[in-house]
Formats: sequence, structure tokens, C-alpha cells
Amino acid sequence: MRLPQSGGNIFIKMTESYLSERAKKAEKIIDTPENYKICEGCDSIVTERVATCPNCNGYRFDASPEAVILQAKTLATREQTSVIAQDLL
Repeated sequence: MRLPQSGGNIFIKMTESYLSERAKKAEKIIDTPENYKICEGCDSIVTERVATCPNCNGYRFDASPEAVILQAKTLATREQTSVIAQDLL
């Protein structure tokens, strides 16, 4: 079965929309990096108040604002690759 020509365009639009959402989240993180930290187990950005990473249960974090900003910029430009709790439901 062949998909209509517009089928590929839908996927591209969904991907662009998804990356746009990630960019918005990254912008929020970049504006207040002191409220976030990076899990050293899975490289996820989490809020500074958590004791363990909700994605991998890691407990080692890098809370330096410079590292948080750099990681936010990196994650904003690519699709999610880690498995998160919502993926397991």
C-alpha cells in the first residue's frame, strides 16, 4: 500500500512541531538555569528540587548553570532519544 504524497509532509510537520516544543522548553531552562540540573546518568535536565532522576533513578547531577545552558541548547536541536516514564505506560 502506498501512502499519499502528503503523508511524508505530515511527519515532517509533526517533527517540526515537536522540535519547536523542545526549543520552547529549552528557552525556559536557559532563562533560569539555576532551577535545573543535569542527570549524569542519562543527561536529562531535571528540576533542581529532585533527589533522584525520574527517568533513570540516577542520583548524581551537574547543577552548574553553564552546563545546564549547554545541555538545553543541545537537546533543543534534536529529537528525544531517552526513554521516559510516560513511554512505559
